Amino acid sequence: MNENGEEIHLSNYKGKKIVLYFYPKDMTSGCTAQACNLRDNYDELRKAGYEVIGVSINDAKSHQKFIEKNQLPFTLIADTEHKLTEEFGAWGEKSMYGRKYMGTFRTTFIINEDGIIERIISPKEVKTKDHAAQILK
Repeated sequence: MNENGEEIHLSNYKGKKIVLYFYPKDMTSGCTAQACNLRDNYDELRKAGYEVIGVSINDAKSHQKFIEKNQLPFTLIADTEHKLTEEFGAWGEKSMYGRKYMGTFRTTFIINEDGIIERIISPKEVKTKDHAAQILK
């Protein structure tokens, strides 16, 4: 479900390239930087044929606030049960300040017009403030 409670299926985007990006949490500094970089370069991404879809485990209400606050022109999937995040391997054990917890790995999948993953930008590679350039290269 997206921020409006609508079901989103990859089949809805048949014939289009998709930037499916997984991020940890709405309203945090890194996630906001990444979303805003994609927003600021959205026209260029669209001209290159990409549809942008963000995914986090936040709920639809949180996504609505995040979209409103940052004027995001793309949809955000509310993966509250982290099923999609797990399917794509973007869920696992993380560690911060010695504390271990389960969470989302910031990962981007570039999917071609046939629904095939062409490229993965891994958590260690993602540059939140320059993410669109990474996708377009």
